[in-house]
Amino acid sequence: MSLNFDLIVIGGGSGGVACARRSTEYGASVALIESDRLGGTCVIRGCVPKKLMMYAGEIGKTLSIASSFGWTNLPTHAIQHDLGKWTKRKNVEIDRLEKIYEKLLTDSNVNIFRGKAHLLDKNSIQVGDKTLTGKKVLIASGGRPETSLFPGLEKTLTSDDILNLSDTPKTLGILGSGYIATEFACIMANLGVDVNLFYRAEYPLRNFDQEIRIKMEANLKTLGIKLFPKSNFIEIERKNESFKLHTNHGHQEFNLILNALGRKPNTENLFKSCSPKLGESGEILVDSYSETSIPGVFAVGDVTDRVNLTPVAIAEGRAVAENLFNKKNYKVNHSEVASAVFTSPQIGVVGLTEEEAINCTNNKIRIYESEFNPLKNAFIEKKVKSYFKLLVDDQTEAILGAHIIGDDAAETIQTLAVAFHCGLKKTDFDKTIAVHPTSAEELVLMRKPSRIVQGKKC
Repeated sequence: MSLNFDLIVIGGGSGGVACARRSTEYGASVALIESDRLGGTCVIRGCVPKKLMMYAGEIGKTLSIASSFGWTNLPTHAIQHDLGKWTKRKNVEIDRLEKIYEKLLTDSNVNIFRGKAHLLDKNSIQVGDKTLTGKKVLIASGGRPETSLFPGLEKTLTSDDILNLSDTPKTLGILGSGYIATEFACIMANLGVDVNLFYRAEYPLRNFDQEIRIKMEANLKTLGIKLFPKSNFIEIERKNESFKLHTNHGHQEFNLILNALGRKPNTENLFKSCSPKLGESGEILVDSYSETSIPGVFAVGDVTDRVNLTPVAIAEGRAVAENLFNKKNYKVNHSEVASAVFTSPQIGVVGLTEEEAINCTNNKIRIYESEFNPLKNAFIEKKVKSYFKLLVDDQTEAILGAHIIGDDAAETIQTLAVAFHCGLKKTDFDKTIAVHPTSAEELVLMRKPSRIVQGKKC
């Protein structure tokens, strides 16, 4: 086998695989290097298994309200979830998906090399006892949990570990309030775990719209999750079969503690004698075409710390392939990326927050809001309301941002993202006939703004 390629890809996750496969479509010879499992964070230890665990929790929640909808002869004892059984079934599914990834690569004539990659120069990569040469190089090595922020943090679980538990803990402390922290807080609470959430800010979900943050705080409490905002982390001790967390709130003991305080780019030991410019957090700095400071060396996905979402990494990887081997001039627009948080209920977001919108225009901004009990809540005592928010430029009628809390918010925001990308105006929404009865019909029924604010663009 020749060790000379048109493109060498470091990393077999979403971005790397997308670039490798697209490049071979245009006749490029491609090598892909992976030191762990094919599929990357999303498939192996992230989005996919996490959502499977979310389904487990949601099913438990549904069972708990079944009698309200007329179901009888239900178990009289409290139902319990077997996390070990779930983990075994999950592992079978992830193994299946990894084999699909490998087949997709081999069917695309991508040459797979197993081992740790080291960049020797802009055209040479060492992997094991081999040295590969490539006309172009793509780094898509992803990210990993940050475990060195304070003493004892390295003793805790990460998001990798919590998806492989064999037993359900009775008590769980979670550190952080971002996607990972809030999602697993809801999942584990729905599985019957006593969950305690510690975070530095006043409200969870930093960088989200303030209304979303406030309402999600209330929703977390409704699930029985104990919240500890404005936490300063001091130390974690391992005590036999438990962990003791020391914060400014005092100390608490838990069966397990999940570290969800953040991730960092995975660049450790990647660069031997040649390194592109890195940012303060170790992220690889790139231009709008994902090219690093080394000509011909590109980087996509979490290792660049731009928008750390799987579909973004895929888009970035494909754009690199199109530009290199199909003579295109593609740039990924990171400002129009929709996202979802798989909490209970879910969150869907596209565009600007209210705070961001105020600072991006001098025009007035009309804010439309609707908060209501979805029909499913009619027979339920503990009601969690759905919430819709649209930000509209008063002069142009452009939708500046949309924010949703509710069941299936992730599905709704995907559709809304298409409208956002196509530049549909609020007047287009107003002309659309609603689908009834749905929660999403609120998007086309909100006629009167709840308030109007003045933009303050400098």
